[in-house]
Amino acid sequence: MKKKALSRRKFITGVAGASLATAAGPLQVLGSVTILNRRQGKLALLGGEPVRRAGPIGPPWPYVDDHLVDTVVKTTKSRIWSRVQAANGTVPSFEKEFAALIGTGYCVATGSGTQALSTCVEALGIGPGDEVITSPYTDMGTISSILTSRALPVMVDVDPDSYQLDPDEVEKRINSNTRAIMPVHIFGVAADMEHIMAIARKHGLKVIEDACQSHLARYQGKGLGTIGDLGCFSFQASKPVACGEGGAVVGNDQALMDECYTVQNHGTSRKGSNETIGPKYRMNEFEGAVLMGQFPGIRERFRIRNENANYLRDKLKDLPGLVPQKHYPGTESGAYYHFGMTYHKDHFNGAARSLFLKAVAAEGVSLGSYIRTGLHREPWIDHILGLESYQKMYTAARLKEYKEGMHLPNCDRISDETMVSFWGSGTLLAGKDEMDNIVNAIMKVYENRNALIKNP
Repeated sequence: MKKKALSRRKFITGVAGASLATAAGPLQVLGSVTILNRRQGKLALLGGEPVRRAGPIGPPWPYVDDHLVDTVVKTTKSRIWSRVQAANGTVPSFEKEFAALIGTGYCVATGSGTQALSTCVEALGIGPGDEVITSPYTDMGTISSILTSRALPVMVDVDPDSYQLDPDEVEKRINSNTRAIMPVHIFGVAADMEHIMAIARKHGLKVIEDACQSHLARYQGKGLGTIGDLGCFSFQASKPVACGEGGAVVGNDQALMDECYTVQNHGTSRKGSNETIGPKYRMNEFEGAVLMGQFPGIRERFRIRNENANYLRDKLKDLPGLVPQKHYPGTESGAYYHFGMTYHKDHFNGAARSLFLKAVAAEGVSLGSYIRTGLHREPWIDHILGLESYQKMYTAARLKEYKEGMHLPNCDRISDETMVSFWGSGTLLAGKDEMDNIVNAIMKVYENRNALIKNP
């Protein structure tokens, strides 16, 4: 059943802080926020005054301050530029600090989040002939980490409102070759880990959490990345904690974490023994220095993002047609790498998502559709199915079944029609006035949806 249409007056009453200050024409005050008079609220796309001037919302990113710069300079002058030069260098120090920060026993730093995931797959002994169930709605690094060990990434459909792995679909795809589940905490908000862990226990499977977007986020009393057997983080430049590239594996099983260290250290253990197969995935000391330089403010920036995200979720909760990302019971906080919303065009008189995004952008607020297409529709699938190695490792019947299993309608609809988001690492550090601007830009387009359809 469709939600009852919402008036701008009812929607905006109670929003704190001034916004729409640059709008032309008569103004009126509702609650404590100044808003456009309805009659003067012509869409900027159609020649009206925008809610705000175009430009980024939030501080410049990645985060830089004098303390961070001093940490990098200190590392430069030390001439200790590789972690193997010193047991107490910036990378080993970062590993201890990051493990404590998210509440796990151990951490092994890597050169990227993809490398962290790849390290986990290899350390768990997953390889040719094995299968790992994961999400199609993610970065290619998730899939690449499985392919690197020549295992088969089995993608299953996602929940249309949370954009996370659907546990019911996961269980349907388990077979005798399945070794692990790799849930992706998309946008830094928890997947349905209670159900995923129950399925893993039932079938004797390992769980590798792709928490690459999920720094400090918590679920049912635990940090994301600490719930499964292993968890992985990314510190790529756009992430809430960033060093350009960089990644980390975390876990509580010391023996397994030592194996992760050996794998990412080209197969060489902490004792210096060359023991196994492994690439060279070591984080360098400069990346460690950039990360260590951010520690004084990491928790505070996390707090501000959550405060602003909760503010937006509250203000948007009753808006027909644009619904914030669903959170599962037990979700305590999010990293909010992106702030995701589901667009329902029927509440906007049938306006396509692209037209809605164009109209909001004209108001000075940039939203996007995030991933262009689910990974189940990308050419890498035909590539691996044509490789002699995969044809040897998997039966022709299994590969045919695998190809036929790429019908994932929820993921298709999310990527093609309904996903609307904005990048959160920097944007959600802005003041409440900018949060009000986001709300008002969206609401202005909603109020003028008839004009939008008539004059696209």
